[in-house]
Amino acid sequence: MCLAVPGRVLDIEERDGTRMANVDFGGVVKEVCLEYLPDLQVGEYAIVHVGFALQRLDEESAKQTLELFATLGLLQEEFGDPWEMAAEAGEALPSAGEEARK
Repeated sequence: MCLAVPGRVLDIEERDGTRMANVDFGGVVKEVCLEYLPDLQVGEYAIVHVGFALQRLDEESAKQTLELFATLGLLQEEFGDPWEMAAEAGEALPSAGEEARK
């Protein structure tokens, strides 16, 4: 699943002519492109989808949404380690030796 997730802008920099930011999604920090929201500032919240900030969001709405996503396990699904999630689901992951024998 690929969610649009609210996140808080931690810092902003320009890289090769593109505004980029580190954004905190309830404890997970990812790099995000700010080109669609050129006036977004540090400390503000935005809805982010596939690495692009798409819409400004107020802090209360952002925190409520993040809390709901966390309760439903959607943040882990969106940002978690796929190997860890597969192990938790009980899926057998092949070892390097098993993979080589196939």
